[in-house]
Amino acid sequence: MRVPGLAVALTAVLLASPLVPAATVAAPLPCPRPAPPAPGPTPSVTPSPDPVQRALGGARLATPGLVVPPGVPPPPEVAATSWLVADLDSGEVLGGCGPHEYATPASVQKLLLAATMLPRLDPADLVTITAGDLDIEPGSSAVGLVDGGRYRVDTLWLGLLLRSGNEVANALARLGGGADGMAGGLRAMNEQARLLGAYQTHAATPSGLDGPGQFTSAYDLALIARACFGDADFRRYVAAREAVIPAQPRQRAKSFTIDNDNQLLYHYPGALGGKTGYTDLARHTYVGAAERGGRRLVVTLLGADVIDKRGWQQGAALLDWGFALPRTASVGVLVSPGAANAAAPSASPPPASVPPQALPGGASGAEQGDQLVFAGQLRSASLIGLAVGLALLVAGLFGCRVRTAGKAISSRRV
Repeated sequence: MRVPGLAVALTAVLLASPLVPAATVAAPLPCPRPAPPAPGPTPSVTPSPDPVQRALGGARLATPGLVVPPGVPPPPEVAATSWLVADLDSGEVLGGCGPHEYATPASVQKLLLAATMLPRLDPADLVTITAGDLDIEPGSSAVGLVDGGRYRVDTLWLGLLLRSGNEVANALARLGGGADGMAGGLRAMNEQARLLGAYQTHAATPSGLDGPGQFTSAYDLALIARACFGDADFRRYVAAREAVIPAQPRQRAKSFTIDNDNQLLYHYPGALGGKTGYTDLARHTYVGAAERGGRRLVVTLLGADVIDKRGWQQGAALLDWGFALPRTASVGVLVSPGAANAAAPSASPPPASVPPQALPGGASGAEQGDQLVFAGQLRSASLIGLAVGLALLVAGLFGCRVRTAGKAISSRRV
């Protein structure tokens, strides 16, 4: 009867053994906010957090809280549930708040449409607007295109990016979707998201009007925006302050001028452009980029309330903070499309044999704390498994001993 007692003792010793130093998981740093988020509509259902996707770009980005380089000034208070600041050229992430947290995009979704369709459509082509293109939510943003009107594709891009026209988004998705029309355009958008490494993004509508299963993250938006700003036509469109929508004589529609909704262009020196967004569900969303001292930064915000600053003003404050940081400041990286596609995350966590460095944009020396957490979790799981296995082995030996003794007693009774 001593054997089970020995198993218990060995189990206790193994669990207490310091084979790998355990790390204490620190609580996420709270993001600086002027006030708690205002209650709003119930958000749509999003996938369960995937540890691999949350670590894309670096292990330090896998937090619902604040992540900034050590020793830098604190970022400004902004009323967004998540945000990210990154270098458009190097891809270095300067800081963020819940960079991989799921959120609803609203009209910043149109950037994914642009990243998908700009290479597919000739800006000089003359295309016809259909009644289906004009089938949008009543009261939602529209440019004012007319059924049967004929417009150049570059006019459509200006209407999309300056005035956030939802009918324009439908037309561009249809035109770029091939034989399947808008459905093909949506499919292409989601394929493009995966190509860029935006694995937490799914488009249900081309315009960003709320739809079931539609979501993105601040990190994904930065990937998409970086791809957009790599296109010369896109840079020209989003920097335009106004554009003329031509007359349609057959529909008796006069020409008119539209202005750019993005106030960053008018009030922030070095502004390059971006995209605004709003729905009741998404709240205010924003993407903006600017250049200062030969350095180009992009900011993305999701789920922002307007308390003391509008969305673009919150973006401007974060851009100021980013430009004040040294060029070496970094907490992660925006993965390149090739690297992201070569190491596409699966729906399940990586095996224990894959270290964080193997993830796209993997861990650096500044992320050793995250690796220690991983090591501590691995230690606990390994030791528990070892202890349970030893206990079962000893119990099995003891059972064999009992069965052998039982057989001896039975033979004596016969």
